[in-house]
Amino acid sequence: MSDLTQLSRGQLIGMLDDFAKNWLAHDGLWFQAIESKYGMETAIECDTDAWRRFTVIEAKRIMKRHNIEEGSGLPGLKKALGYRLYARVNKQRFIEDKENSFIFEMEECRVQVARVRRGLQDFPCKSVGKVEYTEFARTIDPRIITSCVSCPPDAHPDTYFCAWKFLLKI
Repeated sequence: MSDLTQLSRGQLIGMLDDFAKNWLAHDGLWFQAIESKYGMETAIECDTDAWRRFTVIEAKRIMKRHNIEEGSGLPGLKKALGYRLYARVNKQRFIEDKENSFIFEMEECRVQVARVRRGLQDFPCKSVGKVEYTEFARTIDPRIITSCVSCPPDAHPDTYFCAWKFLLKI
């Protein structure tokens, strides 16, 4: 086993980026295996079930590692979104930042950009995204309501692939 304490900061950050890319590659390959054997509809159902559980696990680990308290509202959610594996491989931003809501945009999605490069249509990830973002936000604070602004197969502007609104119910 390697002694990580001997690695430079740059090497550790590079490893983190590699881990995120590897995780995403595995997720994609797993999905493609299910799709090729059982079809798109079943693959999306399985993916949704997996994300329903994974996103809660990821949120809880992020909360523990970065001292984000349950019930920490939108500031806690923003902080947690910045520590997701996706944040290492995708370009994202917060807009329309208000006291009780904000919109989170995925400016560059590694999966969708790869599909564009290959001349493919956007991957229709909206149904999975609804579960993923709703459960992630709810784990941070059960008062947060998540709604989809736009996500494939919806049409979207060139400035983002998907966008999600988070509202703190008071």
